[in-house]
Amino acid sequence: MNSEDNFQGIWDNSPFVAWIHNISKNQMKYLNSHIKDMNLGHEMRYIMAIFDNPGISQDDLVNMFGQSKATVAKSLKKLEDDGYIKREVNPENRRKYMLKTTSKADELVPKIRQISKDWEREVGITDEDYELKKRIKEIAINGMKLTEDL
Repeated sequence: MNSEDNFQGIWDNSPFVAWIHNISKNQMKYLNSHIKDMNLGHEMRYIMAIFDNPGISQDDLVNMFGQSKATVAKSLKKLEDDGYIKREVNPENRRKYMLKTTSKADELVPKIRQISKDWEREVGITDEDYELKKRIKEIAINGMKLTEDL
């Protein structure tokens, strides 16, 4: 029995979400193996979200990633201390902060994107998978809406 057969047997009865979780974890392992010196884990995803959405709030990240406020706060503190992000007071609500990336993060983002593209190519994700990506995004958004007030 080769290793692919072994993995196939493990996953046949697994719920769909377990496959998504496995994909996510393995992509993070791959990313981390290519930027070991940065000491970043899932914080990379926060950097990417902040880079793509300047002014995003901590609450937005909590909702986007389904993490607790404490987990996100701890990660943001680390990113701020390490010089990847900065917080600015939101002029419309002085009790909230807008998050922005620093030049250090801005230089890192293209590297992360390239490593992610390399990973996608290696695992067989192609441009033809556009509809699949679109559908998974819809499912993720529906899940966020479903659990928004829980």
